[in-house]
Amino acid sequence: MKQTEMISTIDFNRRAGVLLHPTSLPGRFNHGDLGHQAYRFIEFLHQNGFKVWQVLPLGTTHDDKSPYQCLSTHAGNPLLISLDWLIDKGWLDIEKVSSDRSSEQFRLDCLKQAVEFFYQNVDEFWPDKLQAFRQQHQYWLDDYALFIACKDYFNNLAWYDWPEDIRHRDKAALKKYRKQFKNKIEQVYFEQFLFYTQWHEIKEYAHQHQIELFGDMPIFVARDSADVWAERENFLMNLDGEMPFVSGVPPDAFSETGQRWGNPLYDWDYLQSTDFDWWKRRFRSQLELFDLLRIDHFRGMQACWQIPADDDTAINGHWVEVPGDELLFSLFHAFEKLPLIAEDLGVITDEVIALKDKFKLPGMKVLQFAFDGNTKNPHLPHMQLINDVVYTGTHDNDTTAGWIQQSENYNKDYFQQYLSLSVDDSHQAVLAMIRSVMSSVSFLAMIPMQDILMLGSDSRMNVPGTIGDNWQWKFSWDQVVPEINEEIKKFIVLYQR
Repeated sequence: MKQTEMISTIDFNRRAGVLLHPTSLPGRFNHGDLGHQAYRFIEFLHQNGFKVWQVLPLGTTHDDKSPYQCLSTHAGNPLLISLDWLIDKGWLDIEKVSSDRSSEQFRLDCLKQAVEFFYQNVDEFWPDKLQAFRQQHQYWLDDYALFIACKDYFNNLAWYDWPEDIRHRDKAALKKYRKQFKNKIEQVYFEQFLFYTQWHEIKEYAHQHQIELFGDMPIFVARDSADVWAERENFLMNLDGEMPFVSGVPPDAFSETGQRWGNPLYDWDYLQSTDFDWWKRRFRSQLELFDLLRIDHFRGMQACWQIPADDDTAINGHWVEVPGDELLFSLFHAFEKLPLIAEDLGVITDEVIALKDKFKLPGMKVLQFAFDGNTKNPHLPHMQLINDVVYTGTHDNDTTAGWIQQSENYNKDYFQQYLSLSVDDSHQAVLAMIRSVMSSVSFLAMIPMQDILMLGSDSRMNVPGTIGDNWQWKFSWDQVVPEINEEIKKFIVLYQR
């Protein structure tokens, strides 16, 4: 492949989509999943002219529920597995599960019952498919299953607090624990098989309705993850998980002390010596799931903010350049199709822009960032480019209705003049923002489901830098207003999306 061909393989035809994580789907249990409502949502997108469904990372989360700090870069969250799918197959009788149906434990108990039924009663067809799945995904699945079994046994302790033999992955310890935890490991295999099977069925149904699935890849991984435990040579840390530096971003207008994320930093010298094998395996599983893939914090592909691990803030960090050019070049050689989109929000340097442009990667524009009164603001519609993905807001923003209510967020006079708003009408302002996104020259217009439903701040998905009430929002179908749908459908037709 020639270097001039190393460009993002994305169809730049105009289209529009909706941002909604599966946990936010309606459902009869504690949160949304990959069941019947996911299919109904695909039908909703198709009926209203949308062509893209964007989700957040689908991995197994820690206790804070953040999909950006997962236990694996490959595994799907078992809490997303559809129980209705298992009931339809005859593998689950929920009447025999006694735990509270509104709890996560209920889902886990259902999965445990289903796996027992599966291994005892299902004919050869499904076990053969499970075995094929295990072989196809062995490059990550075996380590992940043992990792989860160990966490379960050690009361959810992080791997760097486990006993030394298994913490250091001594061969004898690995063999001992694989034998000791055989049943739990088999359950994890089953859960991941279910997740991938259900997701592939959803993907096929989406394609039947001309819907692309748009995924999200955090650039960093959680310290307490199967990836780090199994292959810590890829990271700047010792055998015990101790790190000299951690990740984050420097102080800026939004934070005087910056953000100390605490993720492990990569050992880029080692990664480059393997021709980025770990990264290729990571992309392999994600490209199996998605038609489009966003790289979160693309800034880190050019340089990382390296913070002394003992520091409580990000103030004393410094930028360290990384071989992002070499990584992307290697990835484009490895995959025939690499439909990447760069999350290039925040303070972006000329070097980051050059890297993005070299590989012709689409970037992002967010309308909520546009109206500070600066007529050259790159997020303004008249400054956007064809190869941008434009949003009203993202999962980290307030809902657009909530944002509009807080007039300190923007220059109100400029905002109203730009969008031809003559009165303080939140409903009309949200519609104007959606119209602006739809009319943009950008090839892809994305709207969070909360904005389609005209919901306020109490429906926000995440407040960055906080822990507690994030990642819990769900919608219900009775919130869908046909008149608003008709307005948005008109925009899709009018602006040829």
